[in-house]
Amino acid sequence: MTFSETLRNATWGDHESAEDESYLKELMAGRLSAQEYGEMVAQHYFAYLALDGVSKRLADHPMAGPFVFPSLYREAALERDLATVYGPAWRERIEPSKATRTLVARIEQVADWPGGYIAHHYTRYMGDLSGGQFIRMELQKIYGYGKGGGVDFYIFDEVGSLPRFKNDYRARLDALPVDEAEQQRIIREVRLAYQLNTEVLAELLHMVRSAA
Repeated sequence: MTFSETLRNATWGDHESAEDESYLKELMAGRLSAQEYGEMVAQHYFAYLALDGVSKRLADHPMAGPFVFPSLYREAALERDLATVYGPAWRERIEPSKATRTLVARIEQVADWPGGYIAHHYTRYMGDLSGGQFIRMELQKIYGYGKGGGVDFYIFDEVGSLPRFKNDYRARLDALPVDEAEQQRIIREVRLAYQLNTEVLAELLHMVRSAA
């Protein structure tokens, strides 16, 4: 079994738990306002500033470099989405939640470990390129957003064919020069990344319900 297959099989339960989080259920059911949707966009903004910042620092690293894709960087797309949801003063409207600060701290903590960076990159971006595309279509129906702001986070036009890109990504995982012990360490970090991202969604649900 290839490493990408091992990784997927070992973390599938964590992936399903993240998708089953109640905030996403509420969002997909159309029960949240645009501003409440914006709370998730805001947390994504802080997480991706950290993740893409680490990407830029590791661009020349022999192991991490193959997982640095400027075409994936999300900062500009998230800024357009936040401006669409909250208006031009969006920066004054948003702040990282406690769970997001924990996630960002972990991303920064493993920045000097290529396997750790790859674990968080895989967790976020492969999800965005897969289930994230279904979320985008639903959000477009619910809120009426089009390309140019609102759901640009989920639009990866610069990548080209998403299936082809994902296959290439898996091939890069399979080509990693790591032994079984390091593979298992990366798998553990992916599971932690899923947990931390799920906690962000759980905190979002609490914030939404508290404000109701």
